Amino acid sequence: MPFDNILILAAETEAADGGIVESITKTFQIHWWTLFCQLVNFLIVCLVLKKFAYGPVVNLLEQRRKRIADGEAKLAEVEEQIAASEKRTQEAIQEANERAKRLVEEAKESAVAIGDKKAQEAAAEARAILAKAEEAAKSERDKMHAALKKEFGRLVASTTAQVTGKVLTDEDQKRINEEALAEVDS
Repeated sequence: MPFDNILILAAETEAADGGIVESITKTFQIHWWTLFCQLVNFLIVCLVLKKFAYGPVVNLLEQRRKRIADGEAKLAEVEEQIAASEKRTQEAIQEANERAKRLVEEAKESAVAIGDKKAQEAAAEARAILAKAEEAAKSERDKMHAALKKEFGRLVASTTAQVTGKVLTDEDQKRINEEALAEVDS
């Protein structure tokens, strides 16, 4: 609507004075020299603002943008380093696990070998003890056998002397003992 009013006003003033620009300048009280000064003033303010306000703000924003880009680049680099570190850590853990498994296997093998060696030593010691026991038993048996032979010979000689009623000589006792022992051994 206001635009329509301006057009109507312009049409009326054109018809009356003959110049639309003159009629608008008179109606709105526009002075050319003031308009020019205001335009120059506006341009000066724009240049001052550009140099002292807009320029530093743009520079500050550019510096921030650059710092953000640098920070993102550093972040990406740190993430890569972390990923590489995690990979190295996983490899080290895997290597340690493999080494531990190998050590456990070696320990098992060593324990089996030591167990076998100890079992063999124990078996050898048991055999030695058994051999000593058998030898001691044999020695004891031989002693008892000798004592039994001696006692048996004495009993045979004593019985023979009583049955025959005569006193046996050492030679007779020896012969009777040998005959009796020969019969007992067979």
